[in-house]
Amino acid sequence: MSETSDGRSRFIDLGDARVDVRRADRTSIPEVVFAESKTIAQIVAIMRELYTRDGFALATRIPEGFASLLLAELPTAVFDERARALRLGRLATTPGTVGILCAGTSDLPVADEAAFTLEAFGHRVVRRTDVGVAGLHRLLADFEELQTCDALIVVAGMEGALPSVVAGLARPPVIAVPTSIGYGVSAGGFTALHAMLASCSPGIAVVNIDNGFGAAAFAHKLIAARFLRVAD
Repeated sequence: MSETSDGRSRFIDLGDARVDVRRADRTSIPEVVFAESKTIAQIVAIMRELYTRDGFALATRIPEGFASLLLAELPTAVFDERARALRLGRLATTPGTVGILCAGTSDLPVADEAAFTLEAFGHRVVRRTDVGVAGLHRLLADFEELQTCDALIVVAGMEGALPSVVAGLARPPVIAVPTSIGYGVSAGGFTALHAMLASCSPGIAVVNIDNGFGAAAFAHKLIAARFLRVAD
């Protein structure tokens, strides 16, 4: 275990992992477990440590077949199958609201990862599903509530056009998430990624392919800068 000069732990050494228990104080985002390629024992040990200290722990990208084993070890945990995410507890409720839009139903797992993360972080989430550019009337039908959000996360595969459209209409900042959904030249999400990066609509930030968690973390940072105070 490493200690700071005033005796507060900077990280806890669990052998395979050094748990950064002060990350939320520094950055407003607590350490989150990326579960892919980790063992059940590693995931459980890190989550127990985080939950014991802070009353909150979140794991993303839970491997297939792990959920029942994790829930047996962590019986109070909440698991979302489509989001592939699991949490213990949740952070305090904030005044923040984030809109999450996804172009097609096939993009839902990525959108769900973002929503699960934001709700675990204490934010209200407004959802719009299947509002892609193939039928823009679906997006415009109930757009006004989205204008009151603190940020919008827009998830799209194929040609990745939806974030540009939304950013051209919306007051809140847009966080674009390309997904790996699409045929042939969609190239596993790279076409959508490049389209979002090349957008002519200002006010867009772009995260990595399929990175719903990363989009949620950025939205949380925006809300924290507006409403929350990071500890010294």
